[in-house]
Amino acid sequence: MAGNSTAAGRSVTARALDLLGAFDAAHPEATLTELARRSGLPPATAHRLAGDLVAWGALDRDEDGRYRIGLRLWRTGLLAPVSDRLRETALPFMQDLYEATRENIHLAVLDGDRALYVEKLSGHRSVPVLSRVGAHLPLHATGVGKALLAWADEDFRRAYCDRPLSRQTPHTITERGRLLRELRTAVERGYASTSEEMSLGSCSVAVPVSTGSGPPAAALGIVVRTVRADLSRLVPALRSGAEGLGRRLAATEG
Repeated sequence: MAGNSTAAGRSVTARALDLLGAFDAAHPEATLTELARRSGLPPATAHRLAGDLVAWGALDRDEDGRYRIGLRLWRTGLLAPVSDRLRETALPFMQDLYEATRENIHLAVLDGDRALYVEKLSGHRSVPVLSRVGAHLPLHATGVGKALLAWADEDFRRAYCDRPLSRQTPHTITERGRLLRELRTAVERGYASTSEEMSLGSCSVAVPVSTGSGPPAAALGIVVRTVRADLSRLVPALRSGAEGLGRRLAATEG
């Protein structure tokens, strides 16, 4: 499809990517009408491209006419380094943390201006959370997001705090000065935390995963119920896991 152009001046490839971009963790399936609306494509164009993508295996279409990501595209996505090397390397450390805490364990990376959740472990007693593997959540309202933001490049951090920030709960920190102070405190004490800022009834603690220089490669976090929260007791194990993961990633770079 590459190289072909539409009358509007956008390539067919770009429009096909718009159609695939209509899917996310909150919208894992959609009708053709929903795909056209979410992608901004005319219904006829969406219908034609969806047919091509189904034929290739990038999309599946069920008997009710709803579309979802196809197995061929899923297999291709697994080749991305964040799915392969990072998740595979991190899982043993995350499993150790889960065995020690029986709480939600999260691994996230910076993706644009949001936290992308690349792996998650939880159990029956873990507090319900909004995160899902492949989901994006705000940096300023999540533990792993704050860890990524606190240890990010200063220009990026200040630009992020200068923008209007979404309020997820009444406790979300959206004031620029207060958020910057919170991030400085996180760096000084070595970990970031939230208290009912993404969802009521839960709080979190997270640390950066460093490979030696530059911004963190990822952030590792734990989410617990507010009523039984003692975040300070979770920090040593969390820090140990992040340091071990960072060393392993640094040793396998390239």
